[in-house]
Amino acid sequence: MTSPSSKLNEKISRLSEEIITEKELEGRLKSGQKLRIKYGVDVTSPFLHLGHAVNLWLMRAFQEEGHKIVFLVGDFTTRIGDPTGRNEKRPKISEADIKRGAKEFIKQVSRILLTDKKVFEIRKNSEWYSKMKTEKLLELMSLVTNAQLIKRDMFQKRIKEGKDIFENELIYPILQGYDSIMLESDLTVIGSDQLFNEMMGRDLQQKFGQSPQVIITTKITPGIRGGEKQSKSLGNYIGLLDSAREKFGKIMSIPDDLIIQYFEVYSDTALVRIREIERGLQGKKINPKDAKMELAEAVVLKYHSADESKDAKNFFVETFQKKNLPQDATTVIVKKGEMIKDVLARSGLVSSKSEASRLIKAGAVEIDGAIVKDIGAKFERGGIMRAGKKRFVKIKIV
Repeated sequence: MTSPSSKLNEKISRLSEEIITEKELEGRLKSGQKLRIKYGVDVTSPFLHLGHAVNLWLMRAFQEEGHKIVFLVGDFTTRIGDPTGRNEKRPKISEADIKRGAKEFIKQVSRILLTDKKVFEIRKNSEWYSKMKTEKLLELMSLVTNAQLIKRDMFQKRIKEGKDIFENELIYPILQGYDSIMLESDLTVIGSDQLFNEMMGRDLQQKFGQSPQVIITTKITPGIRGGEKQSKSLGNYIGLLDSAREKFGKIMSIPDDLIIQYFEVYSDTALVRIREIERGLQGKKINPKDAKMELAEAVVLKYHSADESKDAKNFFVETFQKKNLPQDATTVIVKKGEMIKDVLARSGLVSSKSEASRLIKAGAVEIDGAIVKDIGAKFERGGIMRAGKKRFVKIKIV
């Protein structure tokens, strides 16, 4: 009989919101059984931020105990589209885009997960769905009632708003649940928005004679501006592939009331130290800026080298505290009258014109310290342009 290490226990306690069920998890870990941990992804948007990384770090802790992550590429179900969080039907995704998305997902998760074959396995659900006969599908669907499916919150919302629910969306939870059967999943680590689908997996596993998978839902924190959780569309995220400087700058920009939450969920700082910082902030003995500086260093060190972390800190101090322009700021040649949002995209400060528009609307673009408020604004003179908290270019008008 073996028990999980104190490190794994601490990760579970620190990062989990709910465990279904704790008794089942405890029993499986104490038995010495090596668990198969389902990690399924819809590869339409291969973009990961620190919110996603919470699940990955918890799974990494299980890997270090010898448990295996089964990385399931939902190449078949991606064509249907998970309706989670959506009020409208998603457009069809091409097979080429699915392949590209899967490749990028694997590249990003490998920054955290171990990829040794002993603890990492890659599967695709097209392995079984592309061969499934209509008879088998109907048999599977007969195990679930319409009442079970239609009670899902996003479907109820669509019904109230008079919007359509397409049949392929309605059966998505059944297909995701059946994935757990095919993978013989013992455990899955998810965000709470996937709980409905994975509970379907537990139900179906029992009907197929398998032990139901344990479900761990992880803690979700607000984005870097507070309020809603991290999202690429909202621009309130810290990307897994962000540079050390970008991560540092974004951490320094968070509201003071998120400091402790971010320490607990996104850093490996000892809980004893976090409680010290919490008391210091409450008693006004620690300046929030100093706490954020320590937090930013801790988060950056989790993803980057000590040299990169030191560089990120120095860059922030020189640029934002001492107000010195970065020496490596690029010079961009601009024609007078050229639109600012176009130059933001062309210079590489942002990935697209739509992102440029979002940043301008959020008041996150400045020229020589003056906030750009109009998305249709044009360049009339040169200067220093800043996008977000840490991206700069020198503008030269020709």
